[in-house]
Amino acid sequence: MSLRTLESLGSLEGKRVIVRCDLNVPLRDGAITDDGRVRASLPTLNALINAGARVVVCSHLGRPDGAPDPQYSLEPVAQRLSELLGKPVAFARDTVGESARDAVSSLEDGGVVVVENLRFNAGETSKNVDERAAFAAELAELGDALVSDGFGVVHRKQASVYELAEQLPSAAGLLIAAELDVLDRLTEKPERPYTVVLGGSKVSDKLGVISHLLPRVDRILVGGGMLFTFLAAQGHAVASSLLEQDQLDTVRGYIADAADRGVEIVLPTDVVVAEKFGADAAHEVTAANAIESSTFGASGIGLDIGPQTAKAFAAAIRSSKTVFWNGPMGVFEFDAFAGGTKAVAQALTEVDGLSVVGGGDSAAAVRQLGFADDQFGHISTGGGASLEFLEGKKLPGLEVLGWA
Repeated sequence: MSLRTLESLGSLEGKRVIVRCDLNVPLRDGAITDDGRVRASLPTLNALINAGARVVVCSHLGRPDGAPDPQYSLEPVAQRLSELLGKPVAFARDTVGESARDAVSSLEDGGVVVVENLRFNAGETSKNVDERAAFAAELAELGDALVSDGFGVVHRKQASVYELAEQLPSAAGLLIAAELDVLDRLTEKPERPYTVVLGGSKVSDKLGVISHLLPRVDRILVGGGMLFTFLAAQGHAVASSLLEQDQLDTVRGYIADAADRGVEIVLPTDVVVAEKFGADAAHEVTAANAIESSTFGASGIGLDIGPQTAKAFAAAIRSSKTVFWNGPMGVFEFDAFAGGTKAVAQALTEVDGLSVVGGGDSAAAVRQLGFADDQFGHISTGGGASLEFLEGKKLPGLEVLGWA
């Protein structure tokens, strides 16, 4: 079976089309701090608007625990969407109640409404299939068809992702189709040399990805908090840096497996060590195999890869034809520890081939550091869904759309 796309729905003029987006954007004091996911939804929404559909946008935001919570309202998202689309976007103050029904019934061809946060309804994320199906049935009353375009949630069996797609004629939007095309290129016959850059806090978050990609890649560059577990697995002291003691044997196994396969695992040769976790912390560069020899001794905390490593990582990235990056190289939120992440991001913009930024933290980092989305081959909106795809797992939100 192949993925059902927009064309499979036929003419959509005058039809009410529910679009399940992923508009789970970061908010601070009610303002959106990164609108990347909103902008990623625009191609599908514009295609439906131009087709004369009556567009009903739904999404989750945050974790409101199945009840209305003003701090997780989608109203700021509706306002931003209106600005980006250049047209009015109505906002319904409930999801399947009177406000939503009235707003949808008032739509004209090409009109758009955003309904309130799906997770204000406990049925959206319920573990009980009957409860999810019941909520999906209420959602289905608002539309004639479903376009699923929130790649970041396709790894979850949630009412708007799975059961709703069973109850209405359904297809994938342009964002999901684009994500799948890129992820397929990362797993099936990628152009070589193929480099994977992994960072972020924990090795345990990346175990499945490492295992599944090891037979497919030429080298893996390891940064972020997870690098200290790799260093410790090689017998190096890491002072007070983040360490997953229970993953040491697993990491040793990956290092041995990589050696057997001829895959290069590249670890930092230097790191930035700080006296504490903080933007203003005193810090210095030290050799990665001698972290406890820094000025801060056993209390030192590694918060970034060092400049020598950043240069080496950048050179490896630029020499590649395919690069997938997931996870910052350090605590990029603090200027003093953003150098490694910035060097990796810059190198990805210079790849003569496919460069993919995967994961919410990586996407947030490149934008915070001043890079534009179009400087990269692709910025994934998938987060955990992308990682599960790269682990080789089946994703229910794709299977229900015909993907096999």
